[in-house]
Amino acid sequence: MQPSSARRGWASSASPGWITSVYYPLAFYFCLMVFGVSCLLWSLPASLLYRLLPRRVGEPLGQFMIMAGFRWSLGVMRATGVLRADLAALDRLRDEQAIVIAANHPTMLDAVLLISRLPRVVCITKASLWDNLFLGGGVRLAAYIRNDAPLPMIRRAAQAVREGSQLLIFPEGSRTARAPIDRFHRSFAVMARAAGAPVQTVFIEADSPYLRKGWPLFRRPQLPLVYRIRLGQRLEVKGDPDAFVTGLETYFREHLPREALA
Repeated sequence: MQPSSARRGWASSASPGWITSVYYPLAFYFCLMVFGVSCLLWSLPASLLYRLLPRRVGEPLGQFMIMAGFRWSLGVMRATGVLRADLAALDRLRDEQAIVIAANHPTMLDAVLLISRLPRVVCITKASLWDNLFLGGGVRLAAYIRNDAPLPMIRRAAQAVREGSQLLIFPEGSRTARAPIDRFHRSFAVMARAAGAPVQTVFIEADSPYLRKGWPLFRRPQLPLVYRIRLGQRLEVKGDPDAFVTGLETYFREHLPREALA
């Protein structure tokens, strides 16, 4: 695999052999442990707060705490040298309200990278996460949206955006199987049109196949992981959602690197 544009953005130097063979394995599994423990330590009290707090208090608290937890975990990854990530572009969206953020989805780490910079974001999640010991309490309190019922999902997402939240969505529906992107689903365009909200495009460039479709969590990749996030155009959904989705898919294909992850 040729170095991606994400990795080419960083100065590179050969790592001493002991770093590759001894330090990186220890640092990698340490970071996984930190992430898992951090999620668990918040999920348990969040499950209780979900039942006790009114929505107007619990929802922003839950969203902020997920952002803070993800930012902490990424900070540990950076400090240990496991991760190099340029996420600065997302800071321009931090205080935005009532927008749909549409990003490509190369790896499972994408949501962590994006949410770590967005304190008031709502996500559409797999229904199975709501019963997950490590994440379930947090996603319930944050009022994330289950994906197991299409029409209620669209209504709930549009309502959240109309109320001022940011909606983070991956139009491909799941992680990319064939670079640069898979076919887009139309539901996100229907949500944006129903909410009367613009769609902010976001490009994620990943140099590593770690946590792409089929990559196990505990299988260590080449380190460090390198990611870069760029903002694209902000577009309005006018007229036919299918035509909008087709045009947006073309736009992403034209602006993402074409090299496949290996």
